[in-house]
Amino acid sequence: MNGGTGMGSALEKRGLFDSSPELEPHAPSNSVSTDDASSHGRKRRRMESAVRELLECLGEDPEREGLVDTPKRMAKALLDCTAGYHQSPSEVVGDALFTVEDGCGDMVVVKDIPVHSLCEHHMVPFHGKAHVAYIPDGKVIGLSKIGRIVEMFARRLQVQERLTQQVANAMMEQLAPKGVGVVIECSHMCMSMRGVRQPSASTRTRALLGCMKDADMRADFMRMLSSES
Repeated sequence: MNGGTGMGSALEKRGLFDSSPELEPHAPSNSVSTDDASSHGRKRRRMESAVRELLECLGEDPEREGLVDTPKRMAKALLDCTAGYHQSPSEVVGDALFTVEDGCGDMVVVKDIPVHSLCEHHMVPFHGKAHVAYIPDGKVIGLSKIGRIVEMFARRLQVQERLTQQVANAMMEQLAPKGVGVVIECSHMCMSMRGVRQPSASTRTRALLGCMKDADMRADFMRMLSSES
């Protein structure tokens, strides 16, 4: 399959082919129950207590000026970085699935989606970018939702291999396309700031589902990722 077909050009005109998605901010929820707020508060207090104990184990004084608010800040940051546990792909996608009556059978690619996550082994960050492609089968998805799916799974304790597969599986389950391809490229702080200390190392993972496993389709996907146009 040739990524430069006329259909691909038509996709660009309709805004279905994008190379630099911008994610709109989450809308704040106004329906948090009293029980949920109470549970959240208890969770934060437990986390703050654990951080204070951790600081003491490091030989620090949790009451000194620079650290007195660190337990509160760290608890808040960790809850934010793992907010994806409280979301599901169906909630993220919502009603942003659209029937395309005139076919739309060519490849749709969203490149350079930012990835920020925490390694589950050391709880230090890894970061990079994701590239997601799919072959529509009568329906397309709002482009920002592809970025939201990546973000949802990234905001959990992760390994890059699982993150890649989860994004591919969610796209397949929510959209039922002919095929899905996902490539994620990241640098891992657990390799650059500790252990082997190799800051130039990067990791690339790939997941292919459906017709994207076909050799020609897979090659077309990789060519589109390497293209700057």
